[in-house]
Amino acid sequence: MTFYLLLSPKTFSQQFAQVLQELHNETKLCSICKSIGETDPCDLCSDPQRDQTTICVVEKPLDILSLERSGKYRGLYHVLGGAISPLNNIGPDELFINELVRRLEGDSVVREVILATNANLEGEATAMYLSKLIKNKNKEVKVTRIGRGLPVGSDLEYADEVTLMRAMEGRAEY
Repeated sequence: MTFYLLLSPKTFSQQFAQVLQELHNETKLCSICKSIGETDPCDLCSDPQRDQTTICVVEKPLDILSLERSGKYRGLYHVLGGAISPLNNIGPDELFINELVRRLEGDSVVREVILATNANLEGEATAMYLSKLIKNKNKEVKVTRIGRGLPVGSDLEYADEVTLMRAMEGRAEY
């Protein structure tokens, strides 16, 4: 990138620097879902057309973009800011878990929380922790986990045993 910028016209580099500065000045952390946007609350949280009864919990704001590209989910989101990782000194208190619990308390209309954390050790531990926490706090809220298994276009021979196990557990009628 450095060589690209050095070989570009000086005005381009100056404009690029200005855009980077504005990026940090113009973005905000959404006070509701903890995602990053240009407004607070963000566009998704303030959209009355979104399903207010469902919250999809993700690790990072970038995960929201991936889910939105599918076009299948029309509910709300909550960004944790990472996953529980004791080896990296990241516990529940370092994540936006208390903010999620507060969203589910009181006169909340939320009926389902979808756990969409990554399918790795930290993501699974975080999903398990959240599931127990939410069920203990609010028995009315249904807690679900996104499906896991083989990605489209992959071959069985290259899949690890955990992926194959999850694929078998999550099978659906055809």
